[in-house]
Amino acid sequence: MKLVILAGGYGTRLAEETKIKPKPLVKIGLKPIIWHLMKIYSFFGINEFIICLGYKGDLLRNELNKLTKNEKWKINYVNTGLNTMTGGRIKRVKKYLKNENFFCLSYGDGLSDVNIKKLVKFHKTNHKIATLTAVKYKNPKGVLKINSNQNISAIKEKPIEYINGGFFVLSKKIFKYLKNDKTIFEKDCLPKLVKINQLLAYKHHGFWGCMDTIREKNELNKIWKSKKRGWKVWNR
Repeated sequence: MKLVILAGGYGTRLAEETKIKPKPLVKIGLKPIIWHLMKIYSFFGINEFIICLGYKGDLLRNELNKLTKNEKWKINYVNTGLNTMTGGRIKRVKKYLKNENFFCLSYGDGLSDVNIKKLVKFHKTNHKIATLTAVKYKNPKGVLKINSNQNISAIKEKPIEYINGGFFVLSKKIFKYLKNDKTIFEKDCLPKLVKINQLLAYKHHGFWGCMDTIREKNELNKIWKSKKRGWKVWNR
């Protein structure tokens, strides 16, 4: 089985770092976040990676090659365009997956201790086109429910909700729903799968974290420096 990593975006919300490097190269501890992600999947037996390059793609490829030269990994770097949307990037790597009935997909800036083997088994057992990992997230803002008369009918202060944590398993049938470079996987593709009852949620109650902002980067570094190291499933 192979893992496709979306690693081509500009990472504008982390501009303090991404002015000089692509977001997947931002370090957690002494290693780029994408290395941590690949170590997670490798622990669960997935050692073939397709990395969707875009912004500063050459830098990512060169740095990652140096870092992984002693790993028993097969990495295909694919230039998927500078301004291609997420769905378009997935579509562009279709030929690298022609012999795969299923494949994994992850963002290059998210980490988790989700059991990839159980996730894949869940997907295959249920025979759907896509499975996403649903994680609980404490919304830092209050949420309002407003009725048709503009009256507020409910207020939820910092609710804990399930969100899309990434860590997908996809059937090759997914390519039918990816139109072109402008296709946004999350907005154009996933809602269509919902309508035809082809999107499943694998609920994960362990560690999950993403790195969209400097604050989140600092939080992940703090966790890494602690004894917990929430996502470090390898060599525990």
